[in-house]
Amino acid sequence: MTADIIIEALVKIGLVLTINLTLVAYLVLAERKVSAFIQNRLGPNRVGPWGMFQSFADVGKLFFKEDIVPAAANKFVHTLAPLISISVAISTFAVIPFGNTIAINGQEYKLMIGDVNIGILFILALTSLGVYGIVLAGWSSNNKYSLLGGLRASAQMISYELSMGLSVIGVILIAGTLQLDKIVVQQGEYLWGVIPAWNIVLQPIGFITFLIASFAETNRLPFDLPEAEPELVGGYHTEYSGMKFGLFFLAEYANMITASAVIVTLYLGGWQFPFLEYLGLSPLVMTLAQMGAFAVKVALALFFFIVVRWTVPRFRYDQLMDLGWKVMLPLALANIVVTGFFLLFR
Repeated sequence: MTADIIIEALVKIGLVLTINLTLVAYLVLAERKVSAFIQNRLGPNRVGPWGMFQSFADVGKLFFKEDIVPAAANKFVHTLAPLISISVAISTFAVIPFGNTIAINGQEYKLMIGDVNIGILFILALTSLGVYGIVLAGWSSNNKYSLLGGLRASAQMISYELSMGLSVIGVILIAGTLQLDKIVVQQGEYLWGVIPAWNIVLQPIGFITFLIASFAETNRLPFDLPEAEPELVGGYHTEYSGMKFGLFFLAEYANMITASAVIVTLYLGGWQFPFLEYLGLSPLVMTLAQMGAFAVKVALALFFFIVVRWTVPRFRYDQLMDLGWKVMLPLALANIVVTGFFLLFR
């Protein structure tokens, strides 16, 4: 039995890792194509048909670039920092359900790697650890711009992680569980028999605060103050080159995928597709349709991440802090109070 569990886990890990890494490669290409469209350019169109192999060419280039480490840097920590960032970015996906269950040879398998009953806490804990890679990169480079980028990242994480955690409490109060697959199942109900009971409907304020905090946690525009090229050259990765820089780049896009998947799971119904259960589909077709629904929702969330980056200007640092502490934190607290009163007196 133990061997079966290990084999099942390894198969799921291999499948999810392969899909995520492939998706990261094409997500970079998609961002370059969308940004080109927004700016009335063509974008990559030379490597392969329609530029489809551009990302793989970029990875090959990074492999062959010289790995330069500053003479005064702490070499061990300088090497460790990108490994921490990419490890955390990939590990977070372990508890996200990308479907309900699938039956193989009469055996039911859950479509998630780690079936833990504290899935939300696991995600919040790992996202908090991710900033250590950035802070250590900034400190170990022995560069003032890198250090300032690391300090900004830590302050930004503290400011927005609080709002993110509080915004999730409303979802937990409604679902009565920390287990992500059960939260998705709870969203399969209907309000008045017509409107899907997704948490974006039940928790609109929580959804907005969580979405904004996700942008800040992934260091995406308009929250990319830890990089801020006009001020900090390149921020925490100023002194990185080759595949070490590539790992930070990979971690950013892997974090985007994970953040989008978490948003879909908590607020957009996860794998749920309205009225799908009334179509009389076979269990296998139903499972594939649910996985397809999850994939489409994640793709739309990723598209939103990309469009926002190329349309919204970067905040000033004081605006970043004011938004986190004076707007989002009170909103998240008010959302908890309103949700609690509603559940108490319904």
